[in-house]
Amino acid sequence: MPQGQPQKKGFGRLTIIAGIVLVLLIGGIGFGVYHHAQVTDYSALNPKATTKKQIEVKSGSSAQVIATELKDKGVIRSDKAFVHYVDTKNVAELKAGYYLLSPSMTIKELTSKLTQGGSSYPLNGEGTVTVREGENADAIATEVANKTKFSKKEFLAALNDSAFLGRLKDAYPGLLDDAINATDVRYKLEGYLYPATYDVKDATNVREIINQMVANDYTQFSPYFDQIKQSGMNVQQVMTLASLIEREGVSQENRNIIAGVFLNRIKVNMPLASDVAVKYALNTDKANLSNKDVKVDSPYNLYANAGYGPGPFDSPTVSSVKAVLNPQDQDKGYLFFVANLKTGEIYYSKTYDEQLKNTDNVQADNDAVGSASSSSK
Repeated sequence: MPQGQPQKKGFGRLTIIAGIVLVLLIGGIGFGVYHHAQVTDYSALNPKATTKKQIEVKSGSSAQVIATELKDKGVIRSDKAFVHYVDTKNVAELKAGYYLLSPSMTIKELTSKLTQGGSSYPLNGEGTVTVREGENADAIATEVANKTKFSKKEFLAALNDSAFLGRLKDAYPGLLDDAINATDVRYKLEGYLYPATYDVKDATNVREIINQMVANDYTQFSPYFDQIKQSGMNVQQVMTLASLIEREGVSQENRNIIAGVFLNRIKVNMPLASDVAVKYALNTDKANLSNKDVKVDSPYNLYANAGYGPGPFDSPTVSSVKAVLNPQDQDKGYLFFVANLKTGEIYYSKTYDEQLKNTDNVQADNDAVGSASSSSK
């Protein structure tokens, strides 16, 4: 018996070790099974959910960043499963924008939505007012009237309120000096209401909303004041050209070239001949203008009047101001351009004869776009 005691102790230690190994093995298997379920369960978090949550996907966001946002907002069960799905299914690019997504959606449905591209603006719209790129004061006033307790009439009246304008001028030095002194303008603050979404739920009067927009405009454009001075133009002139370019060009390259065309025209005292300006004068958004339209008696008619015009025609973005300050191909002597409204392509020319040929080439497409636009109203 004495000789067997050590054997029992050794056996006991082996039993304990074996038990520990077994527990670890079972635990490891269990964790592995759990982890696999976490990363491969693509089902909806709550198939019966009826609510939707707004998610903003910022430009350049990785799948992991998007997954974390979706999990934090209670849209998905597992960020790991989302990333795993994107990786293993070779999901196409997840595009930036605002989305309304529901916990009732599977990961497959969510990624399908996210590859289509979201809205450029918040979608719930509660307590917010959105100024869109190239939108004019009348359209902004309509948005304010629809989203707040303030009327369109009082919003527009505030844009020309001299006492209010004076306070804004003092608050944002260098921005509004030329605008306030401008003559023949429809609204003194046209062009100075920066495109963005604004929180207005706590606004007690319409001036507080306008102040937000002008403050943002100052933030965006004050870094360019020195460059504007060096350009030989004043702020009002730059903003006016930028407001035309905002609507005339889509890509940054086209905006830069169009800026060069406009500056070449001003240099030789040619009217800018912008359809955007005539449409503003007529308060119309129709695609094609008639010969009668371009003869309208208005200081905003830049077919009939040379120079910059009274002031901005809409709310331009920084990219359009940059185009004015950094024109492209100005040395090529372009004086004309025409856009194909169907394809978006823009054709530039030095002479009127070349312009006529380019216009003939796009006329059929532009007429078709015009007809479609008219029939949809």
